[in-house]
Formats: sequence, C-alpha cells, structure tokens
Amino acid sequence: MKPIVALLAHERALCELLGSPVLPLLSKKGDITIGGAFSVYTQTPKISFREFRFAQTMMFAIEEINNSSSLLPNVSVGYKIFDSCGSTLSSTRAAMGLINGQERSFGKTCSGQSTVHAIVGASKSSSTIVLSQIAGIFQIPVISHFSTCACLSNRKEHPSFFRTIPSDYYQSRALAQLVKYFGWTWVGAVRSDNDYGNNGMATFIEAAPQEGICVEYSEAISGTSLYEQVERVVRVIKTGTAKVLVAFLGYDEMDILLDEALRQNLTGLQWVGSESWITSSNLALNRYSGILTGSIGFAIKKAKIAGLQDFLLQVHPSQDPQNHILKDFWEGTFGCSFQSSLQGIKQCSGSERLRDIKNPFTDVSELRISNNVYKAVYAVAHAMHSMLKCGEDSETIVKHIQDVNFSLQSGEKVSFDERGDPAATYQLVNWQRNSAGEPVFVAVGSYDASLPNGKQPISVCSESCLPGFRQAVIKGKPICCFSCIACAAGEISNSSNSAECSPCPLEYWSNEDHNKCVPKVIEFLSYEETMGTLLTAFSLFGAGLTLVVSFVFFWFRHTPLVKASNSELSFLLLFSLTLCFLCSLTFIGRPTDWSCMLRHVAFGIAFALCISCILTKTITVVIAFKARTPANTVPQCLASHQRMGVVGCTFLQVLVCVVWLALAPPFPHKNTIYALERIILECNLGSSIGFWVVLGYIGLLAVLCLILAFLARKLPDNFNEAKFITFSMLIFSAVWVTFIPAYVSSPGKFTVAVEIFAILASSFGLLFCIFAPKCYILLLKPERNTKNHMMGRDQVKTS
Repeated sequence: MKPIVALLAHERALCELLGSPVLPLLSKKGDITIGGAFSVYTQTPKISFREFRFAQTMMFAIEEINNSSSLLPNVSVGYKIFDSCGSTLSSTRAAMGLINGQERSFGKTCSGQSTVHAIVGASKSSSTIVLSQIAGIFQIPVISHFSTCACLSNRKEHPSFFRTIPSDYYQSRALAQLVKYFGWTWVGAVRSDNDYGNNGMATFIEAAPQEGICVEYSEAISGTSLYEQVERVVRVIKTGTAKVLVAFLGYDEMDILLDEALRQNLTGLQWVGSESWITSSNLALNRYSGILTGSIGFAIKKAKIAGLQDFLLQVHPSQDPQNHILKDFWEGTFGCSFQSSLQGIKQCSGSERLRDIKNPFTDVSELRISNNVYKAVYAVAHAMHSMLKCGEDSETIVKHIQDVNFSLQSGEKVSFDERGDPAATYQLVNWQRNSAGEPVFVAVGSYDASLPNGKQPISVCSESCLPGFRQAVIKGKPICCFSCIACAAGEISNSSNSAECSPCPLEYWSNEDHNKCVPKVIEFLSYEETMGTLLTAFSLFGAGLTLVVSFVFFWFRHTPLVKASNSELSFLLLFSLTLCFLCSLTFIGRPTDWSCMLRHVAFGIAFALCISCILTKTITVVIAFKARTPANTVPQCLASHQRMGVVGCTFLQVLVCVVWLALAPPFPHKNTIYALERIILECNLGSSIGFWVVLGYIGLLAVLCLILAFLARKLPDNFNEAKFITFSMLIFSAVWVTFIPAYVSSPGKFTVAVEIFAILASSFGLLFCIFAPKCYILLLKPERNTKNHMMGRDQVKTS
C-alpha cells in the first residue's frame, strides 16, 4: 500500500487538473453515506430515463434499509448521486466530488478524508475503470451494476472493485458457444470502441476458433464516431457474406448503428447481442423492429422488486423544488416546460400523473440492471452492518464487502468471488412479436457458467422431460415444443426426453417414479395377514370342537341316546367333519403343485364322506321306522349295508378325483390379467369340469339326503334325528348355492376366502344341527337319556 503522503499528493494533482466539479444530482445526509454515479445525461441535454430509474432504485433501496429494524438498526444511511455523463472525464470529476465531499470549493480544499463509504456505479466500463482507479487509492469500494469489462476483475489494478453483473469473460465465451449451438460458422462482428466493446470482442474472437467459428470482419464504432465512419461500418456489414452479426455494443453505439442501418435498409441479418442492448426497451421500437426481430442474446436475469413501482410513481418536482434534475425529468416525460416564455411548448402544471405514462422509467416489467443496483446497495449495507457489529473502522469495508453472503427478500443470493465478481448466470433472450405485433423479449434458454459441462445454452421452449415422462407434441407448435406426460401405469422411461414410454415385462410393474420396472407384488391368501389368521383360527376351532363332541360321544357311548344315534355312523361323521374343517387349511398359504392338488381332492373326498354318512344315517332311520318287525328284530346285516353305502358313495368321489388328477390336475398359476399391477398366485383348476363334477356330486348327495330327511321328519320318536338332518341339509344347501355366484365374482385371494368360508360355514352348520341337540341332552338333561324316553313310553305311562 502506498504511503498516505503519496496518496494525498496524488489527490491534489487531480484537484489541480480537474478544477471545480459539478454538484451532486441527488443527495441526502446520513450517518453512513453511499455514493452513486450514473450516466443520467449521457453527454446531451436529454435525460436518460433508464439511468434515472437506476438512481431512483438506489434511493429506494436506501429508504428500505433505513426502515429496516434488522439491518443497520439506529443507523441512518444517506446518499450522494453524481452524473458520470457516460464519459471518463465526467466520471473523474464525479469520483473526486464523491471522495472529497467539498463540491462547491473543490479546487481550494482537497482533503484526504472521503465523505462516502462506498460507491455504486458506473454504467459504462470505461467510466467505471476511472472511478475504480481513483477510489481504489483511498480503499473506497466501488460496486458496479452494469460494467462488464473482464479487465475490472484484475485485483492488482482494481483492488476495491466489485460488481453485481457477470464479467464479459463469461459472456463472450457464452456468445461463441451460442453461435456454435445454432451451427453458424461464418459471422460478422461489430463492437463499441471502448473498454467494454474492445475487451469483450477480443475474448469472443479468441474463443470463436476454438468453437469452429470464423469471423469475416470485426468493426468498431463509438458514441463520438463521425458519420462517415458509421456509414462505412454499415456498408461493410451490408456487403459482407456473413448472415449472422455479433454486436458487442453499448446502448448508445447500438442506437447510432441502427439509425444508419435503417437509412441503408440493412435487413436479412440474424443479430446476436450482448447484455447491454438485448433487452433495451428503447430499441424495441417499431422503427427498428424490422431489423431486430429474431435477435438473440444473453441478458441479466429478470427480477421483481416489491414496492419499487409505487416509489417511482411518487417522483415529483415538488419533492425538491430547487433540484434541476427533477424538473428536467418532468419536462422530458410530459413534453412540457416550467418556463412560460417558451413558445410552442405547453407549460407544465405539476398535476400530470406518471401513472398515465409508459416509458423506460415507469416500466418495471424488465427489471434486470435495476435489480443489480438494488443488490449493490444491499451489499454495502450488509458489509457496514457486519463492520459496525465487529467494532471495526471504515478502512476495512472492502474486506467486509468481499465476505458478504446474503439473500434478498425475493430469495436471490448475493455474494462475490475472489475477483469481486458474482456468479455468471444469464437468460437467453429472443426478440419475438406478441399477438398485437409488438416486439417482446422472450426467455428461451439459460446459461450458468458454474455448472459442470453445462455452459452451452439450453432450449427452454419446453423443459427437458425427466425419466418417468415422455414427450407429447403440442398441437400448432414446432416439434421442439412439447409437453411432458407422465408414463402410464406399467410403463417407464429411464432416460430424459423419451419420445415413448416402454411397457414393463409381464411379471414386472413400474415404480412410483415410472423410471424403473420392479417385480410385481405377488398376492395370495397367507397365514400372516388378518384374514388368513382369522380363517385359520375358525378352522382349528371347528376341528377342536368336533374332537370335543367326539370325546363326549365316546364317554357316553353306552347310553341309549348314543346307541339310538347309530354310534358307528356318528363317529365316522365326526371324523369326516374334522377332515372338512382341516381341509380348509390347505387353501391358505402359497400355492404349490402339491397344495393345489391336495386342497381340492381333500375337500371333495372329505365332504363326500361326510354327506355319505348323513345319507346312510337318514336311510337307516327310514328303514328302521318303516320296518314291519320290531326294532330288535331288524336285520343284523343293516350295519354291513351302512358301511357299504358310505364306502360306495365315497368311492365314487375318490374315483372322480383320481381321474381328475390323472388327466388335468390343478396347478399353481400366476394370474396377471385380473390385476395389472400385481400377480395373483392362485390354483388353476386344471379342468373346470373335474371341479364342478366333484362339487356337483356332493350337491347330489346333499339333495338326496335332504329329500329323505324331509320325508322322515314325522316318524314317531321323541328323538327324531331326521328333523335335525333336514335343518342341517337346508343350511348346507343354502351355503353352497350362495357360494357359486360369490366364487365366480370374487377377485384374487378373495376367491379362496369365499371357498374357505363356504367350507367352514357348512361344516359348522352340520356340526351344530346334528350334534348340538344330542350334546345338550348328554351333558345337561341326562334324565332324558333313557330307552323309554327315546321310544316315547314316558308319556304313555303318565297318561
């Protein structure tokens, strides 16, 4: 760092060279003062509405900070805003005015103490270079909102410079990649003849050959160029064979070039522009639209600043009647004059309303550079807040600005790298026409230099379709514009921008993101699930209850009631009922070859045995009571006939099952038709005829049994078993008649559940209807368990 004596000597030399500078355009006192330098008049009496909006945005941000209770509390922030006029000389005078602070007697008193803590500005790179060099001597930070020259990133020459707009180091290379992206290998180039244009174009020309691009010509113009020079440049462009023109120009130079291009009827070019003019609403006029429609280039991202529009619309000369800038702004906006002596110009009344005007000052639809001013002011405020919190003096403000890292209310993050630059992100903007035929700026892409392998611009007519989606053409739109439609269930796309979704294999299904096929869920009635557990419990309970009844009958086997009930058939019936209850367990669990065959065979044979016992018992009852001889003289061969009847009826079912298993046995089957998203593992019947023959045979036995029992219901006996058999057969028939439609219509594992329910319900019906009355007498009414009571003789004696 230079000695302070040398610094003061340098400042005095500047004082003697420049003389007395101009007064600030706008100012306000405060504990902290932020300087501003904007090209409000740009070397002409005509005010720049855009630059004046920048200045007002700075004032708005400062007002917000002063009203904040969290940022710089109890500290007032003031400002001094000078006009840099877009020239290096005016910028130098503004810099000295900001640093010294003695505007009225600058030539007489040059002090070494700055009156501003930081400076926001300027709008042109050449002006900012001068401003940064002078301010850097005194370690006063300069934060530019619009200066993009890569040369300003040199920390040796600009140690206290920062900016909220990306460096042209990135933009120039991005433009080269953009030109390559569209396949334009033969281009012309025109630039501003200043630090901004010369440095930016030099970087572009250096990057172009690396991208396979050839530059036919590279011309330069400046804001002070003679007419002949501008005319020559346009003539070179017009006679060139390149149909793409890369224009690295500032707004002023672009305006001059377009005037001459319009005069020479320069058309048929594809313009590729830099951020300085690509979103300029002043250039988007109908007179230039024929030349610039279709232009493409990089712009700073658009933002919204809450409350700014209302603040701008409140600007009025009455805010400071002595301030000439407010009067000039008002007169320029409404085309009037506050001086009544001017002929041909209406007099300003002061009652005009900015709400009725649409110009670059009031238009906040394209807040790009204004947002950079806003961020710059807040960067200073956060740095001062950090510095005051640490109790350090103002000499360390540069360090604190370097370290700022905060987010605005909009969520946008603000920070600087080691060169004082922000993250290099741009919007790719294309000039198009709306339905009214007016030029509009449409964001069609983006560029982020911080992303790995992501530096080329990306089309955003439609965002890339992520895996799990497919592209769908939008009617009436080009093929590059599409909608992203989620893949249907069972289909996937495992890459971006898939044109079609691919169906998953038969036993696979799409995951939730539709980007991968996963095995389908296999569904079957298992022991672990609630329904399987309940059915298992009922099955075991029924089997257990049947065994209890068997034990009771065995205990009372010598009593008249058990003997009258045909004890041999009763025990055989209880055994078959136990099998009926237990066979339902074969329907639960994962189907296998053996379980599929066992479940249907066990079901058919167990129930055939059960109904055969009941049928034989019914026939025995009928024969016994229809016999002409007394009961004790009934042929003893009846017992052997009973056994033959049970064995014969059951054997026929066994024969049917053997034929079924031999010809077309049941087997496990993965059903993928009923439910597409899952596999239903079930037992295929193998032969539906076999199943329905088994079921029909059981039904036939049940019907015969029901008819015989119904005919024998009025036989004389206190314990007429035919009545109970009739009730049991009615319940059995009702259950299985209802089973058929339920079985056919039930989906998946519920088909098995319905079959198990029918087995259990019919088994419980038989058990309770036939054996419950007998157990009641055996256990609770033993006095009725006598031979006389069985034959009805007790009633005869009583009478």
